[in-house]
Amino acid sequence: MSKPIVITDEGLKKLEDELNELIVVKRKEIAEQIKQARDYGDLSENSEYDEAKNQQAVVEARIAQIEQMLKNVKLVDKAELNTEKVNIGAKVKVYDEEFDEEITYELVGSTEADPRKNKITYESPVGKALMGHEVGETVDVVTPGGENKLKILEILL
Repeated sequence: MSKPIVITDEGLKKLEDELNELIVVKRKEIAEQIKQARDYGDLSENSEYDEAKNQQAVVEARIAQIEQMLKNVKLVDKAELNTEKVNIGAKVKVYDEEFDEEITYELVGSTEADPRKNKITYESPVGKALMGHEVGETVDVVTPGGENKLKILEILL
């Protein structure tokens, strides 16, 4: 059995939307590209045909990957979350001692991580350090860049 994919409602919707886009739109586009490339004649030296078949393989692999992920989804129920301890699905405002700044992270599943939007996976060094801690606590974070201390200022849902 595969490891459960922990995901929020928002992440689940994004995966389902991507799957729908791939199945409904991309498959048809690629099928049309393959049909057009076949019309060019000899397939053994037809780069358009080869490219369309490669795109088809990439799309089908992604569809299979998403379908497998959706079979193993463990949805984070926001109704069960509270603001007493840091958990998946929470937003955590911290004070970063090294950079002397406040930053808010959202702890999400690995499929939803987007560091540019401060969405970090609970499996990352910062995520692991914050998980289960309370407001007022200072946690030590060990990253490839070195050690840092983060003080938890607020837990939001």
